[in-house]
Amino acid sequence: MTRYAELCVTTNFTFLTGASHPEELVVRAAELGLDAIAITDRNSVAGVVRAFSALKELARLADEGPAIRSQRVMDHSSRQSVAAGSAAIARAAMLPKLIVGARLVLADSPVEWLALPTDAAAWSRLTRMLSLGKRRAAKGQCHLTRADLEEWGEGLILIALPPDPMEHATPPDLRRLARRFPGRCFLGAAPQYDGRDQARLDRLAGMAQATGMPMVAVGEVLMHRAARRPLADVLTCLREGCTIDSIGTRRLANGERRLKSGAEMARLFHRYPAAIRRTLEIADACAFRLDDLRYQYPDEALNGEPAQDRLERLTREGLSWRYPEGPPPKIVARVDKELTLIREVGYAPYFLTVHDIVAFARSKGILAQGRGSAANSVVCYLLGITEVPPESITLIFERFISKERGEPPDIDVDFEHERREEVIQWIYDRYSRERAGLTATVIHFRSRAAIREVGKVMGLSQDVIARLSGQIWGWSATAPGEDRLREAGLDPADHRVMLATRLIAEIIGFPRHLSQHVGGFVITQGRLDELCPIENAAMEDRTIIEWDKDDIDALGLMKVDILALGMLTAIRKAFGLLEIHRKRRLTLANVPPEDRAVYDMLCRADAVGVFQVESRAQLNFLPRMRPRKFYDLVCEVAIVRPGPIQGGMVHPFLNRRMGREPVEDLGPAMMEVLGRTYGVPLFQEQAMQIAVVAAGFTPAEADRLRRSLATFKRMGTIGGFRDRFVSGMLERGHDAGFAERCFAQIEGFGSYGFPESHAASFARLVYVSAWLKCHHPAIFACALLNSQPMGFYAPAQLVRDAREHGVEVRPVSVNHSDRDCTLEPRSDGALALRLGFRQIKGLRAEDAAWIAAARGNGYPDVESLWRRAGVGPEALERLAEGDAFAALGLARRDALWAARALRAPAPLPLFGADGEGGAEPALELPAMTLGQEVIEDYLSLRLSLRAHPLELLRPALPESLPHDRLAGASGRVTVAGLVITRQRPGTASGVIFVTLEDETGVANVVVWTRVYERFRQAVIAGRLLRVTGRIERDGPVVHVIAEQVEDLSPRLATLGRPVPIPANDGRADETRRPAGGSLRPSARHPRDQARRLFPSRDFH
Repeated sequence: MTRYAELCVTTNFTFLTGASHPEELVVRAAELGLDAIAITDRNSVAGVVRAFSALKELARLADEGPAIRSQRVMDHSSRQSVAAGSAAIARAAMLPKLIVGARLVLADSPVEWLALPTDAAAWSRLTRMLSLGKRRAAKGQCHLTRADLEEWGEGLILIALPPDPMEHATPPDLRRLARRFPGRCFLGAAPQYDGRDQARLDRLAGMAQATGMPMVAVGEVLMHRAARRPLADVLTCLREGCTIDSIGTRRLANGERRLKSGAEMARLFHRYPAAIRRTLEIADACAFRLDDLRYQYPDEALNGEPAQDRLERLTREGLSWRYPEGPPPKIVARVDKELTLIREVGYAPYFLTVHDIVAFARSKGILAQGRGSAANSVVCYLLGITEVPPESITLIFERFISKERGEPPDIDVDFEHERREEVIQWIYDRYSRERAGLTATVIHFRSRAAIREVGKVMGLSQDVIARLSGQIWGWSATAPGEDRLREAGLDPADHRVMLATRLIAEIIGFPRHLSQHVGGFVITQGRLDELCPIENAAMEDRTIIEWDKDDIDALGLMKVDILALGMLTAIRKAFGLLEIHRKRRLTLANVPPEDRAVYDMLCRADAVGVFQVESRAQLNFLPRMRPRKFYDLVCEVAIVRPGPIQGGMVHPFLNRRMGREPVEDLGPAMMEVLGRTYGVPLFQEQAMQIAVVAAGFTPAEADRLRRSLATFKRMGTIGGFRDRFVSGMLERGHDAGFAERCFAQIEGFGSYGFPESHAASFARLVYVSAWLKCHHPAIFACALLNSQPMGFYAPAQLVRDAREHGVEVRPVSVNHSDRDCTLEPRSDGALALRLGFRQIKGLRAEDAAWIAAARGNGYPDVESLWRRAGVGPEALERLAEGDAFAALGLARRDALWAARALRAPAPLPLFGADGEGGAEPALELPAMTLGQEVIEDYLSLRLSLRAHPLELLRPALPESLPHDRLAGASGRVTVAGLVITRQRPGTASGVIFVTLEDETGVANVVVWTRVYERFRQAVIAGRLLRVTGRIERDGPVVHVIAEQVEDLSPRLATLGRPVPIPANDGRADETRRPAGGSLRPSARHPRDQARRLFPSRDFH
């Protein structure tokens, strides 16, 4: 076999260019028996860790021997699998070496350079050079010059890719760089398959001799197989903004930009065998591996106090303020154990960094709470990072930190979503942008984007593309099937349609661009840009690294997640309102515990707005679960998750909890683990404990099982644990059926099972938000509205729920409202909720502030507000559209007329002095109907305090049962309502849960897959639905199982039939014509108008 190393490989992380995933290229290189493969994306190393991880997985499979023939390697992002060629990777020694580098495109040179680091120092210079180029440019761009390459090229092997020598002379750059880096510069030669390759190679050989740069063979690879050529052409069209019919010479001439074997490359370079040998020499010289990266977390001694000493001091202080009556002995023992382990693994600086971040937030009054596995740590609790008392849950510190695992912990901290940016900028200021950066998120092509982009390239009409993409639900990762194609008016057998469908399927999962992670920060002791490139984010004052969270995990880099949580914002605002209006100061830690009234409310499923339990699934589960204490909420949060559902844990848990089936005696050891959850495993910690006590795993092995549970769908790595687990249980006296059942249950955790510590952190917020709703509904509703956007329900549903709880809700008013919603005392001592200017669409926060500040004793008319507040006519119109002048006695149309009149020029002084112009005749505008008022309310405010749309449409829907009568209904019923939420959980086998709202309440509709396929468009896009189906009860929970679904959205447009403004029959110069156009919204198709007026919140 001819040996060869491919040194020029472009992956799909050169966005819209490369036509294969890094994983596919690595696996193909193994199949071809290549000695090495270099990943060299354009001014980027974003894809190298994917290749690194794939190669490690291939090595693991190779170690397992022939069994690998059935294994698969999974792409982290696209979740597309690529077959691992068993013949090529039967032994790990045959796997290709991975060379990581970049293809440098310079702004001032036609020559492109492959830059391959020979050691860790050279890698750091490469990433610093890339960071310089990226920080100079806009997001996604990189501006490098020849001077940069000369300054930072030391230690890099540089392979020049000059313009085609058949068309261009030798660039002068080559001699200059060859002199600058003697012995490290080479001339890349790549066949073009245009009939001139031998002549081209001859010229390149002459160029190599003239410049002193030896020629080396490269494939300029764009794809792992030639079959990807059509996709490569589509990517070119997307990059160039053209269609496949107009691509012209930009199309690839053939499919030869594929990965080739050494024998094939040797044939192509048969006259220049040294060019093939040099690939091996270069590969040998590139000794750097990503394993060589050394990461050190910031270790900043405060006043000379070592990190471990400071951590221990702060922890002991935490014992005092967390346990003023003295800590329990068990907690003290846990503290000693944790601090000892933290000292041994050297993680004290990490804990202190997170402590300092949380301390900064608290010093600024920003609510924060740690969650995830960090809640397994007593030290985190004593440092104030987490809020769940450790004695209330089962702690497994090994879930958080494991000495045997040798991997860093991961602490997630939630902050108020409106103020998290303050925390992010503090981190940048504290550590500098050279030492801190957000991790990236890779944005991929999903079905809708794939259909739109490929459809345009293939020349499909806009209406066909719209019909096709409109049939896709949420984040579907599949191409449209034959039925969908026919519905869009396409022939599935047509060649172009078949090709388009295939290309759509191929591009789904391809990376489109990098974005910023929701909050994962990597912070380093040294320069972060010497580990990986840093680039500008789209958001101002943010910078990100090129790698995502999976890449970070694969390399063992520590990160801290600075996350945003809307409920924390709402709770902090509610605490503030409570202190102002009720003189009561609360924190997350001192909300009165175990309040019976709170649990009674939750048992009634009265939880709209309550954190985590307001979804339809949770509202349905609450009356069945009947929580009576905090730990019940921990279970509630954890069980309505894909993991427990897929593991078949829900019904056994409920049946045993309610006494309908006995709790099986599993023996003392197992009951110690599962006793609190009725013998059913709900949490990841329990899966680890079962593996230890019932199957004989060590804690380290159990932690590896836990990690496999979290990643097996992506990596397919859980199978190796099954035999070990089952045989371990058999050896300890458990029967085979029970062992298989146990493993199947804990295997379900691979689909997002919660750790108990994480569920407990969330349950804390469930209880606090429920307590606020139960005892202070006006305050709670006000805080929720002032924290939008967040949560499951739109403002219309939150206002409706508040009114149902006895809260008086008052309209927006120029003389009473502030920017935020406010609370106003009533004569009976209760609080009324006044809607704020924030509810008015299009009204700027600055204008709202000026209006409130200049109000004084109130505005008598529109013009006085205009003059005193100094806002523009646009703001006046927004106020009029929101009916904010009603308190002045002005109807909506009159106020809008007055606002628009202020756009007209002032009267000339000659006529204004003595009234020669004559008094402007009064014009009485027709009163708006109730339906028109409701329409305008929704257009401007997204809600209406006047009436529910279904109340007005009820006479036209005589067959529809009001939702408040469903509890007593049976058999087949028909219901109608606005769609307020749609859910399609990943574990629901395609079932969609739709919540309809009418003037009396809500109806829960279940749409099974068969019905969904029949009424797909109505279910996906309808805003007003009429559903006929049968009643189904599960205890107190009532569902309508849909049999027919009809989209009545166009009827919503009939609520606001336009009323023409009467013409003035007088003289033309007396007609009032304020500038600005129609008083009503522009005409739209009724269905489109319905979507704009009554948007739903869809979750998938």
